[in-house]
Amino acid sequence: MGSKSTDIVWHDASVSKEERQEKNKHQSFVLWFTGLSGSGKSTLANAVSRKLFERGSHTYVLDGDNVRHGLNKDLGFSPEDRTENIRRIGEVAKLFVDSGQIVSTAFISPYREDRHQVRELLSDGEFIEVYVEASLEACEERDPKGLYKKARSGEIPSFTGINAPYEEPENPELTVNTEQKSIEESAQEVVDVLVNWNYIEEQ
Repeated sequence: MGSKSTDIVWHDASVSKEERQEKNKHQSFVLWFTGLSGSGKSTLANAVSRKLFERGSHTYVLDGDNVRHGLNKDLGFSPEDRTENIRRIGEVAKLFVDSGQIVSTAFISPYREDRHQVRELLSDGEFIEVYVEASLEACEERDPKGLYKKARSGEIPSFTGINAPYEEPENPELTVNTEQKSIEESAQEVVDVLVNWNYIEEQ
């Protein structure tokens, strides 16, 4: 890779984030869904996005597997690559927020420091950490992609929760337990919180 250019200057847009928010009639922010594989992050993020879309909100979901098919297909699962994966997603999420949209991200994002770095990229109130809580036992029993079975057999050497760490959020804005509630109930809980916090309008 070549050296970083020092001749790059940020170019201000002709349409501001605030103007886009006003036109869209809602705040723009990141819903950062984090949790173990199999906890329901992607399913929940998409369910919330569907509810927001049906309310007229401008939304998009950045899903871990989908992003690794394109933007981050050059990255593996070492601690360094996991950090770079989240750094890139944070920068992309920031662009979505600047465009006036609500962006949901569904990534294990196992390290607290990486999630904190994304929070630091955004303005106050623009990063909402949603801990999708489910026990390792429940996630392993679900095992929707068969990854836990592969990890237990040694086919996946660095799998979060088995042979790689997951650092639970210490002070998430919202915790949703997908063992105790259905996806529909959990998605509605997220939407209700956004209404109560005046991120989106009540209907």
